[in-house]
This record gives sequence, C-alpha cells and structure tokens, in this order.
Amino acid sequence: MRNYSPTEMMTVAASRSLKASDVCFVGIGTPSAAANLARLTHAPELVLIYESGTIGTKPTVLPLSIGDGELSETADAVVSVPEMFRYWLQGGHIDIGFLGAAQIDKFANINTTVIGDYNNPTVRLPGAGGAPEISTQCKEVLIVLKQSKRSFLDKISFITSPGHLEGGESRKEAGITTKGPTAVITDLCVMKPDPLSKELTVISLHEGVTKQDVIDNTGWEIKFADDVCITPAPKDEELSQLRELNEKTIKAHGV
Repeated sequence: MRNYSPTEMMTVAASRSLKASDVCFVGIGTPSAAANLARLTHAPELVLIYESGTIGTKPTVLPLSIGDGELSETADAVVSVPEMFRYWLQGGHIDIGFLGAAQIDKFANINTTVIGDYNNPTVRLPGAGGAPEISTQCKEVLIVLKQSKRSFLDKISFITSPGHLEGGESRKEAGITTKGPTAVITDLCVMKPDPLSKELTVISLHEGVTKQDVIDNTGWEIKFADDVCITPAPKDEELSQLRELNEKTIKAHGV
C-alpha cells in the first residue's frame, strides 16, 4: 500500500530532475516545494533564484510569494529585479527554469493569462510575471502541474510562455535559442518532448497509474514511449523532508 499522495509523488519526481550543480530559477508553488526538497536531499549545493532578486536562497519554509521576506533573509545575495533579469537571466547564467501552469498543450506551451476569449475571458488568471522570460532565457525548462483535461488541452486559450510552439523546429525558427521544456512532471506521470516532433510523450507512469488514467486526463491523443517505465516511489527521506517542510510552512503562514 502506498504511503504517499499523488501530490507528494509529483513533487518528489520533480525534485529529482534537479542536480547539485544546477542554478535554478524557481516559480512559486509546487516548483518551489520541489526545488527546496532537492536542496534538502540529494542536491545540497543547488543554487535557487527567485524573481524578486534573491540568489542562493535557502528558505526554511516555503514562500507565499516572490516578495516573502524568508527569501531575502536566507539568500547569499539580493540584487535588483532589473539586474536579475538583464544580467543573470538574459546573460545566460541560469541552467533551469522551474515553472507551474494553469494550462499546457501538447508542445508544452503554457497559459497563465486567461481562460476563454482574451477580451471576454471566462477566468482571468494571475498573469505572466517573469515566466515568458524564464521560458525563453533559461537554458532549459521544467514544468510541474496536476493533470486533467481542464489543464492539458489540445489548444490553450493563450500562450503566456512559449514551449515548443507548433512543434518541430518552430521554437528555433522563432529566434529562441534555448532548449525550452525538457520535462513535464504531473501527479500521474513524467513526459518529455519527442526529439523530432517535440510533442510531449509519456516516458514514466507513477506507481498505480495506468495508461488509461493518463489518456482520461489529457485533452489530446497522448503518446507513450515504447519503453514506458514506473517512476521510482518516494524514499523515506524524501517524504520526511517534504512533510516537515510543509508542516513548517503551515505553522509559519497558517495555510
């Protein structure tokens, strides 16, 4: 019997995508939880950067926003937002951009702007923030979000942050020279873009998840690799560190 939740599996799997030598531009929410879990377990030298200008931050609780004082108080350095974007990000100094999303399509394009027509949306989302720059200027991008037909769509309402655009070489043809999304981690599986078409392809299913589960929660005809494997279950240390981090966060913020 599994002793972890789908969200914990997703967070742990996402954390494993980071290595100690990475410099990672972190988004708030699950990306932040995964990145800090990596720092607390297998990647203690991982350098975390947040949009507010904090470099090498080591929060003891998860931040509620990029302006959380915990980030600056535990950082190696704090720079201005213009310097963060112009020098550190656009200068090519950041290895990984770690993002969440409201909607994503088969080529890992992200929508965090609106659902429905732009001029008369059904839902107005939080917006872009620094995600468009992160998705184009970091050397590569990881995306983490829960999977459902509401979030995984054949065509998203608005492209806030480009993934692989129309697939193939379209990202490169648009003048974007970085790799773009190299993995999408969900509560059901791990996907990677096909080397040629760039369409997201399932390479790993989490324990207890079937191919049909993924199909039922995807808004396009999802593809599977020939050798789909089972994602390794969370280790005891990973679960204990993640749960302790979440407990500290709840106690500190009351959420």
